[in-house]
Amino acid sequence: MYGMKHARNLWWVTLSSAQGDHHPYVTMGPYWMGHSSVKIGKVYTSFICLTLFPRLPYHPRMAQSPAIATLHSMSDVWDAYRGELDGVEDRVRGNLDSSVTLVNTVAAHILSGGGKRIRPLLLLLSARLCGYPGADHHQLGSIVEFIHTATLLHDDVVDDADLRRGRRAARKVWGNQISILVGDYLYTKAMCKVVEFQNQGINEVLAEACNKMAEGEVLQLYYNGNPSMPELEYIKIVEHKTAGLIAAACRMGAILAEASETQQEALFRFGQYLGIAFQVADDTLDYIANGESLGKTIGQDLRQGKATLPLLHLLQHCSEQDRQMIKDRMETRTLSTSELERILFLMADFGSITYAMDRANTYIAAAKHELERFDDSTARRALSVAADYMITRDR
Repeated sequence: MYGMKHARNLWWVTLSSAQGDHHPYVTMGPYWMGHSSVKIGKVYTSFICLTLFPRLPYHPRMAQSPAIATLHSMSDVWDAYRGELDGVEDRVRGNLDSSVTLVNTVAAHILSGGGKRIRPLLLLLSARLCGYPGADHHQLGSIVEFIHTATLLHDDVVDDADLRRGRRAARKVWGNQISILVGDYLYTKAMCKVVEFQNQGINEVLAEACNKMAEGEVLQLYYNGNPSMPELEYIKIVEHKTAGLIAAACRMGAILAEASETQQEALFRFGQYLGIAFQVADDTLDYIANGESLGKTIGQDLRQGKATLPLLHLLQHCSEQDRQMIKDRMETRTLSTSELERILFLMADFGSITYAMDRANTYIAAAKHELERFDDSTARRALSVAADYMITRDR
């Protein structure tokens, strides 16, 4: 039996996470008591640890994670928000509860394939940036990850891909039909979970993102094998197919925090610019990065008939003979080692890689400009670091 004398002034405790966050919404009454046991000889003696904190008025900054000065790299961001992302992972696993075992097996295969959960991270950072103190962003982040994973399953079927993140694509293990149907399941599961929020704003943003992604896929397929695609159409495809969900994730974080419409729009634009830069950089890395780190074969986009930004730039500057060679390769979907080496040489010679990465950097600068609308904070610094990471990863 342990007794306690109440203090004259009311004191409250706020639980602290491993990152040092203080969340007033999880107060546990006037006192918090921790229990531990220590073995002394053959006897276990129990101790009670009493911690008292004054209850302070809530301020959005109290929901922020580690000290601003500690965030210098993406590794720092991952470490700082590991607890938050673990919350997302818990919801991902919890939501994967189909009564059909094969659905769970196929979905788990790709969900556990090494994805960095960048979209859930951007969502939770956007929520924290706008002062959100709760934990519902974990569930919302898992919903976004389900939708992203569904697109990957479908993309691999459309692209006849053999690898996804360095391992066999689901379609190579279970076949195209299963991959498509499990992708459909993840889409519908996400929609079933998002309506539980009973938030019309979130519903509309997510539905519009899914609609745009489908349009982007069709538009990309329409231009597949066409080296004459205008650069503006390429950007439109990227904006729909990749940037749409990233922008939606950022805006949903702001909506969850009940941020102003101005803040919501700023974070939507931030995510949109970020998503375009991400895809442009990814398409460029297809020609210059380490194939193992990317989890796919170098030059795979060209073999699939995709005209991405560095290739579009090259086609505008190379000789007619080389242009015809590239067009033939796109139409036949074949590419020898010597032909790939020739294309890589031409890209270096005409500055196509530099051009594409400069465009990506321009979008990153525009994204960071949107962050200037917010006060300096840990979340803002983390979003800025994440923006730079979009174009420096795996290089």
